[in-house]
Amino acid sequence: MLLRSMFAQNYRSLRSIRMDLADVNVFIGENGVGKSNLYRALQLVQAAVRGTLAYEIAAEGGMASALWSGRRREEKNFRIKLEVEVLDEERAITFRYRVEAGLRPPIDAAGFAFEPQVKAEELSVETGSRPVTMMKRAGPGIMVRGPAGRMEEYPEQAMTSETAIALLGDAGHYPEIGAFRRLVEGWRFFHGFRTDRQSPLRNPCLAVTSPLLAEDGSNMAAVFATLVHTRGDTVELDRAVASALNGAKLQVPAPGEYAEFGLTFPDFPHRVFQPRELSDGQIRFLGLAAALMSYRQPPLIALNEPEASLHPDMLKALAGMIGQAAQASQVWVVTHSQPLAFAVEEQCGVRPKRVIRKDSATWIEGMRLTGLMEEDD
Repeated sequence: MLLRSMFAQNYRSLRSIRMDLADVNVFIGENGVGKSNLYRALQLVQAAVRGTLAYEIAAEGGMASALWSGRRREEKNFRIKLEVEVLDEERAITFRYRVEAGLRPPIDAAGFAFEPQVKAEELSVETGSRPVTMMKRAGPGIMVRGPAGRMEEYPEQAMTSETAIALLGDAGHYPEIGAFRRLVEGWRFFHGFRTDRQSPLRNPCLAVTSPLLAEDGSNMAAVFATLVHTRGDTVELDRAVASALNGAKLQVPAPGEYAEFGLTFPDFPHRVFQPRELSDGQIRFLGLAAALMSYRQPPLIALNEPEASLHPDMLKALAGMIGQAAQASQVWVVTHSQPLAFAVEEQCGVRPKRVIRKDSATWIEGMRLTGLMEEDD
């Protein structure tokens, strides 16, 4: 699966931006230019697929906070618009999904006064020369392509807080919609990890085979146990941990009721240091290792400022793990660390995209309005 392009309009500092994407995408820029808004816009597409778009926007302050923060032209329907193009390489199918969200009209009695409302959606697929619309929603009404290949009205209307993509996906009758949902639901977003004493990363977890790391890292011990005791191959993981943590070795005992882990260090080879004893940088690096080197790789791994709390000497090892993950996953990295960006460029051969402010809006330096970079012309 490959996320080929994304488009965002009227979301926070994203006035209108479309960009093509590669296997590894590194976004670097100063604080406040809108790097995290690019990351968050992609996260909201996944929220739409899961049916939680309205909740996610409400949780970040509502539409008043989420709408374009700059000067606005007079527009009758001022909305957040998000769009992605996803290629399923195995089946040679291109999916295009668009969703729009806005505020309730003053005269509309449906919904709550200040909640985000889903206004429009469309999903199309392309397997040959032209795209075919599979689902289209305007307001509460939904049109969907039925088993006979014709567009027909779906018998149930969507509530203002619901997305049609989630409603139809749950219905189980539309294979293309279900396939797109599974692709996007598989994305993983890691917006830092808690490193305080109560952090999930520092605690044992139930011993359940875990092929993927949870986004809060709560099953990290089980991810390590799955690698050690199920796969039985931790060569790359051991190399990364030793490189970043001064020769440390990950110790993962056979799980009982709970999965646990610790570290040994060359200076203390017979003493296992427990997670509660590790520094913030050490425990965060282990969280990134679990995210990037898990038993099964997600189609997309997005990291937001992964360098936080890491010693500069750890960045080369982090870039190595990103390169390793990129062999199976598409990777998205948001950072303001120039050394990390350089290390990933050296490891993966990709040029970082520099995020800037242009006319008060977030933009990518050297990118044309079509979404192509100048060097791609």
